[in-house]
Amino acid sequence: MAITETKYFGKISFEPDSELEFPCGLPGFDSRKRFVAVTIPANEPLTYLQSLEAPDLCFITMPLLAVDPDYRLKVSTEDLSLLGLPPASQPRIGRDVLCLTVLSMREEGPTANLLAPIVVNLKTRRGVQAIAPEGGYSHQHELMPVAVAACA
Repeated sequence: MAITETKYFGKISFEPDSELEFPCGLPGFDSRKRFVAVTIPANEPLTYLQSLEAPDLCFITMPLLAVDPDYRLKVSTEDLSLLGLPPASQPRIGRDVLCLTVLSMREEGPTANLLAPIVVNLKTRRGVQAIAPEGGYSHQHELMPVAVAACA
């Protein structure tokens, strides 16, 4: 069992083989390559992607199919290579890869980044943030409708 100190969860323990490796880091955090997925049963389906290199770096995510059950994952040849998957394949969510969407908390309500999901090979534990420009997906997909103030 390994232990790491985090800003948001204090000390957490994890199995070393549960570590996720992002060979290129994540956009904007290129030097951060090692993460662990933290789940808290009371907060499911949220998953916290905690950096093992920066205690204050943690992304709030959730399973992509929980947001859009009909999502069509397209992974580039370059990303397939980074994931350690065959070049002509299209991985299946839940069978070949874990697919998470990063959440953003905004005044108007939470949004999910469907344009660039986090994709992790379930066998190798290697991950990428795979940009899917041709799918018509948004980086600010609304999770809940905005509350409308009552008119007087």
